[in-house]
Amino acid sequence: MPVVKTRKPAAERKAQIVDEAMRLAAELGPDRMTTQKLADAVGITQAAIFRHFPTKSEIWQAVADRIGSVMPANITESDQPPLDRLRMIVQRQFEFIVKTPSIPAILYSRELHAENEALRKQFLEMITKRQALFAGLFKAAVDAGDIRPELDPEDAARLVLAFIQGMAMRWSMEERQFDLVADGMRLLELQLRP
Repeated sequence: MPVVKTRKPAAERKAQIVDEAMRLAAELGPDRMTTQKLADAVGITQAAIFRHFPTKSEIWQAVADRIGSVMPANITESDQPPLDRLRMIVQRQFEFIVKTPSIPAILYSRELHAENEALRKQFLEMITKRQALFAGLFKAAVDAGDIRPELDPEDAARLVLAFIQGMAMRWSMEERQFDLVADGMRLLELQLRP
């Protein structure tokens, strides 16, 4: 008896396409993910992919929107000391990367960014906001006397952001063979020592 495929509502199908694009980006890399491979993974035709997303760039834009919408919330309003809030944000970031392993491949795909200026700008904006948040927390820690007064909050924020990116890239390149959260938090503590 032939298998009868059920038609999904457009919003549900688009979400499925985005989910599969993220999964394939982690598995194959964003630059090797074709719309045909995506269609095969979803179980629809390539033409159906293009009915939902007229261009591959629009697929990536939807992926970026999804990443931005599910990125861990910032912990800015809290009675905890600034460095504890920083630790919590970094830990949530590592946990998010583990839960969404396509993040490093997508964020660091030079080819993808070179071909999609809007996507590059969107990710740069996310990174810039995160850096500003970190700088504010470092400034508050300096003001509270929790870290040395000569520390430049902007430089410290850049270093922590680069640390997260470097750990995520190493985790991805080493095929997720170490505990990103545990190793990342252990090494963060080395950076936060007075």
